[in-house]
Amino acid sequence: MKKTLQIHKLLLTAMKITLTQVFLAIGLMSSTFASNTNAQNVLSQRVTLQAQELGMRSVLTQIEKQTDVKFVFSSKLIQSNRKISVDFQNAQLSKIFDNLFKPLHLTYEISGKMVIINRSTGSSSTTNTLQESDDILSIEILEQTITGTVTDETGQVLPGVNILIKGTQRGAITDAKGQYKISVPDNNAVLIFSSIGFQKREVVVGGKSVLNITLSTDAQSLDEVVVVGYGTEKKVTVTGSVVSVKGSEVVQSPSMNVSNSLVGRLPGLVAVTSSGEPGYDGATLRIRGVNTLGDSSPLVVVDGVPGRSLERLDPSTIESITILKDASAAIYGAQAANGVILVTTKRGASGKPTITFNLNQGFGQPTRLPAMANAAEYATMLNEIDAYANRTGRFTAQEVQKFRDGSDPWRYPNTDWFGAVLKPSSSQNYANIGIAGGSDNFKYFVSFGAKSQDGYYKNSGTKYNQYDFRSNIDAKISKNISFGFDVSGRMEDRNYPTRNAGSIFRMVMRGKPNLPAYWPDGTPGPDIEYGDNPAVVSTDATGYDRDKWYYLNSNMKLNIQIPWVKGLSFLTTASIDKGLRFDKRFETPWYLYSWDGQTVDASGKPVLVKGKKGFDDARLTEQMEDNHSILMNSILNYERQIGSHHYMKFMVGTETRSGQMDKFSAYRRYFVSTAIDQLFAGGDLQKDNNGSASQNARRNFFGRVNYNYKEKYLAEFVWRYDGSYIFPADKRYGFFPGVSLGWRLSEEEFWKDKVSFIDNMKLRASWGQTGNDRIAEWQYLSSYGFFANSGGVPQPLILGIDQENKTLYETRIPNLNVTWEVANQANVGFDMQLLKDKLSFSADYFYNTRSQILWPRNASVPTSTGLTLPSENIGKVANTGFEFDINYHNKSRDFSYQLGFNGGYSKNKIVFWDEAPGAPDYQKTTGYPIPTDPKNPTADLYYNAIGIFKDQASVDAYPHWDNARPGDVIFEDVNKDGKIDGNDRIRNTKSNIPRFTTGFTANLRYKQFDLSILFQGAFGAVNYISTESGEIGNFLKSFYNERWTPENPNASGPRTFNRSNEYWVSNRNTYFLKNTDYIRLKNIQFGYSLPKKLSQKLGLEGARIYVSGLNLWTFSPDYKDFDPEMGSGSGQGYPLQKVLNTGLSFTF
Repeated sequence: MKKTLQIHKLLLTAMKITLTQVFLAIGLMSSTFASNTNAQNVLSQRVTLQAQELGMRSVLTQIEKQTDVKFVFSSKLIQSNRKISVDFQNAQLSKIFDNLFKPLHLTYEISGKMVIINRSTGSSSTTNTLQESDDILSIEILEQTITGTVTDETGQVLPGVNILIKGTQRGAITDAKGQYKISVPDNNAVLIFSSIGFQKREVVVGGKSVLNITLSTDAQSLDEVVVVGYGTEKKVTVTGSVVSVKGSEVVQSPSMNVSNSLVGRLPGLVAVTSSGEPGYDGATLRIRGVNTLGDSSPLVVVDGVPGRSLERLDPSTIESITILKDASAAIYGAQAANGVILVTTKRGASGKPTITFNLNQGFGQPTRLPAMANAAEYATMLNEIDAYANRTGRFTAQEVQKFRDGSDPWRYPNTDWFGAVLKPSSSQNYANIGIAGGSDNFKYFVSFGAKSQDGYYKNSGTKYNQYDFRSNIDAKISKNISFGFDVSGRMEDRNYPTRNAGSIFRMVMRGKPNLPAYWPDGTPGPDIEYGDNPAVVSTDATGYDRDKWYYLNSNMKLNIQIPWVKGLSFLTTASIDKGLRFDKRFETPWYLYSWDGQTVDASGKPVLVKGKKGFDDARLTEQMEDNHSILMNSILNYERQIGSHHYMKFMVGTETRSGQMDKFSAYRRYFVSTAIDQLFAGGDLQKDNNGSASQNARRNFFGRVNYNYKEKYLAEFVWRYDGSYIFPADKRYGFFPGVSLGWRLSEEEFWKDKVSFIDNMKLRASWGQTGNDRIAEWQYLSSYGFFANSGGVPQPLILGIDQENKTLYETRIPNLNVTWEVANQANVGFDMQLLKDKLSFSADYFYNTRSQILWPRNASVPTSTGLTLPSENIGKVANTGFEFDINYHNKSRDFSYQLGFNGGYSKNKIVFWDEAPGAPDYQKTTGYPIPTDPKNPTADLYYNAIGIFKDQASVDAYPHWDNARPGDVIFEDVNKDGKIDGNDRIRNTKSNIPRFTTGFTANLRYKQFDLSILFQGAFGAVNYISTESGEIGNFLKSFYNERWTPENPNASGPRTFNRSNEYWVSNRNTYFLKNTDYIRLKNIQFGYSLPKKLSQKLGLEGARIYVSGLNLWTFSPDYKDFDPEMGSGSGQGYPLQKVLNTGLSFTF
């Protein structure tokens, strides 16, 4: 490849000189000019020469012919046979020499009329200053071409090896025969050879034209570094249960929320996405399942700052995500009981700037929408309801036929409410540009991103927009001092209807197909209930709800290597996070149209009656929130190698965190016009305003000690002395330790001799104690409420003053002994790499106990007492399970692949909590898993459905509910007392959180093509199907097909029901309790990368085009009407998304 050197580059270099240096240079040039008049006369001569691929010696000869100079040189020094192309147009020799010799690291001296060429020593004895000129000067140097073959230690050729010129982004890749060809600028160039599974190798060209390279096998996981609390460790020496995923894997998913991109990739992480609503589509994350009756959310730490959000990070800025699952989390103390998620963002690297640009466009649809009964089927079931109530059916056979054939859409519509409310697809797009580079002393990473996600609703302003930026700077101030400054910002803009997603989809599910969403002329139809026609209230016809968030986060780090104590360093960090929220909700009346079914105008067109719905007048609510937090920590690190076998590392630090939040809201109604949506335009009657404020603070001390002997025997001790504002002053601090041990059997001589095919085998064991302070604040204090106006009458009156006075009253009894939950976490596991690190396998078994869980004693205290007791630290839960992770990678010629399979299982049980006495053993919760809703444990009591009464004889033959009839659900007589009552309910031991989660990944590459696949599954969860059906709303199509009728007595489902009038609808039973086990094609991406040569011709370092999909296929045999992850079993929630996406990425 040719490299064009133009005079403008040298001018840009000259501009970087400081003003003082310019003055000094001018002084030196003046002195040199006075003593070298002859040299300047020589250099002022001009030459015109054009030639292509001319040898260096020939170029010099041509210059001699046009001037009176003679060159003195060594042929080896100037590489006289090297081909160059030149284009001199009346150019001075001074300019020609500088541009010709400097790229070759040569200098020259003028002696009389001789030009003596020497090797550069950093400065020329004759100083030449470039002057601006209109002369055209261009010199193209043909670079040296290097060829060779790359093989492994056995002599097998290696295709797909990356070759990079050090300090640049230029490179090549070996072909199917392991051969390569690359052009280098000079003999000093350094080539870097790298390939997965082999050690990286750097080679100096050194004048050679052929370089055959042998790469050694690399047990890459041994040298890999993983992020842990307040630092990093070599993976080979990690003794805790730690898993991580690279940002390059996270970005493969077209999900707009990072939390959804983690599903199926990390063993032990349970992620359940219950909604696909733009802006609120995050997954519920649990590490090793549910371990407590209270808050089970893990702690998220982004770039060392706890409490930041994971969900809305730009995936292109993420370097890695690591999860601490056992004693390794103890270093985060009272907030680490549910595990810790560590997010590290990208940073700069030495080298020229690398610009990456990513752009993708996607189209989304609901993963699954329930099929609903059509108008004819619905009318048929309404007739059945009438028949069961001994009434004449409300629709004749002729009317049912009209619903079916659509012959009279005004009187007999057939409405698909999902089709009427939702678009065929919704769009989403994402763009990001990142710039990274730097030098040994200064490195930078800068990123700008934007994403947009449209809603499902037709004619709606529902949309989520996000704009973010990040700048991570690292500077080396001196040999021992380095400084880092990170700043990131994000704007989140959410636009919604005034009705929430639950309300809208509730009405869609209830939408009666024999009523129109819109009349045939396009006019909005009648409401389903309370003015709610979902085709209308899902639009901006009812007003709008705009919610904007602004975030600004900053990190500053100063790292000092103490020069007089080897291995000692001091790190101090400060971060300031700011968040602002502005929410504006403007609700306006809307209009729907009804028809009595009879009245028509002169042309025969039905006369519709317009009716105002919602509020009689417009109403405006505005809320503002301002919060900020400050973190400061100081850490001492000390590393010491004792002899050649012992290694120790010490870390001790202190950290303080504080935060403050202020909220304010205002409300107005009685607006003069809906055209003015500002508070000042509202009336003074029934206006309101409110506000609140809070503060928080934490102070702690922490440390870690690592020891290993020859990286064979490993030990780690972590601790934290944590203080939290949530607890009383005398109970505010707690000590949380963690210890872990490791033994690398593969380093033992007996292992190396007998089990040599296993490259690395490490046993691990750990125990740690952490806390959970995620509880309601200030429980050790009494809480108070206000007495104020009631019904417009001031109360109470004080001292006879006839005006409003607010007085306080106590609302909660304090608990002076409140403290955090305590988690004891035990873990054993192993890590194994074999077959030259091609196959890796890890497994863990854990046993966790959680004690001192805050829970009230209300169950054993009768409600008749009227007491609301404070929560006490009385609860205890145990949780046990296992995890595994298997990975295999290999390559053959142009084909390389990586396969992975992981899984995690956990099951908890309540050891103790306050449980009401007298219940049968099979209804108790103690000794069984935590209920779906611990605050309402009776909701998990179900009658066991064992079939359907086929006929009256079967009803008479078995104990049954009063008034049971053929077609009803049979409840099991559990206690065998001959009757069905509350004592026959059994406890469901499953919840909506799966017990076993798994993921299978495949990453394949053939030449320029790549394919990545992620299958994900979850098992052991349940959900209850409950629809509002009958006269109140529509039925599921599946219910229509499976229902019992006198003509179909052997049906698998019960008879048609109305509302909750039937005992088997109003009482929860296992007929409607469905397993949500599923397997899903979570992510698939197929890409094509342009060949290196073609990319470079286009001025790019690399280019790739791809198509990808999210949630494209789901298999759930027992849960067919709704998405198995969806939180609502009634369909009253925003459906999850499946997305088809296409994208481009460029590297400059």
